[in-house]
Amino acid sequence: MRHHFTISAVALAAATLIASGACAQDLVVKIGHVGPTSGGIAHLGKDIELGARMAIDDLNAKGVTIGGKKAKFELVPEDDAGDPKQGTAAAQKLVDSKVNGVVGHLNSGTSIPASKVYADAGIPQISPSATNPKFTRSGHKTTFRVVADDVHLGGTLGRYAVKELKGQSIAVIDDRTAYGQGVAEEFEKAVKAAGGNISERQFTTDKSTDFTAILTAVKDKKADVVFYGGMDAVAGPMIRQMKQLGLNAKFVGGDGICSSELPKLAAGAMADGQVICAEAGGVEGKQKIGMEKFKASFKKKFNLDVQIYAPYVYDAVNVMVAAMVKAGSADPAKYLPVLAKTDNYHGVTGDISFDDKGDIRNGALTLFTYKGEKREEMKVVR
Repeated sequence: MRHHFTISAVALAAATLIASGACAQDLVVKIGHVGPTSGGIAHLGKDIELGARMAIDDLNAKGVTIGGKKAKFELVPEDDAGDPKQGTAAAQKLVDSKVNGVVGHLNSGTSIPASKVYADAGIPQISPSATNPKFTRSGHKTTFRVVADDVHLGGTLGRYAVKELKGQSIAVIDDRTAYGQGVAEEFEKAVKAAGGNISERQFTTDKSTDFTAILTAVKDKKADVVFYGGMDAVAGPMIRQMKQLGLNAKFVGGDGICSSELPKLAAGAMADGQVICAEAGGVEGKQKIGMEKFKASFKKKFNLDVQIYAPYVYDAVNVMVAAMVKAGSADPAKYLPVLAKTDNYHGVTGDISFDDKGDIRNGALTLFTYKGEKREEMKVVR
């Protein structure tokens, strides 16, 4: 009897020692991630979730220490289906899970309402893709983004439509989401400022499939440039229906349409050089090597091509963790001031510095077109 008790005591003591050793050694850091992994743009939601997963795996492989403790990073993924209500519910769930930081959401329409939930809880949020200016202008100290906003994006495309494409009759359509409407308004402002003519203004939704009425009105105005504010899931069918109606206009849009999936969604209806889109971000010169390397690693790891935002999420996770390392703490209250002062972080998507609103400084844009159903870079503009 006594013999049995002794073994138990030794085993218990050893187990306690091992357990306390593990606790003292490992610091568990939970990074929340939200994107639309269901619904019409699930391919973009999956893209950003995999970008986050890749960052977490790479950080764990590196063996990062924060405040003298070995950090173990965990991804806590949530799906917002691109819906604002679901977005705030997902945000609340992450707050309740006591995450150390959040990377997401994908859409401006979900990122903006969710930002208040994170701000109230004091949890830093970095969006890899929300471009509506309002996102960083609500006065929240916890809100950041690693891409240029719609003022920059819509403005660049508006000037381009007038000066480079020589558009005489420019039609503007948007999907009424925070993103689509925001980028379309900035595009419109820039067209007018450049002396261009908006001949038709139309609206649709992010769930629509039939654009005959809208496009007929656009065709009646002899539009030579059609700008669409929205995502690729709607842009593809719209390009297809333009072809059916014999509307031979250039099709211009922001990063929401600028995916590698667009040719598939347009079902072969895109003419070479017909579509011109801008993506927030851009790498030039030596930095191109890093981006190419990332795309190759992503393909090898997941057997999928990068859509648009995976590298931005990857950078966002790493920028957040770099601030934790520098602050010596994963406590949001302690690393948030360090994150806000991020200056010249060398990322896959370029150098990242935040201004006092949490916007990226000197954000680049890349113009793309499609040839032979492949996305082709035209130029980087700042």
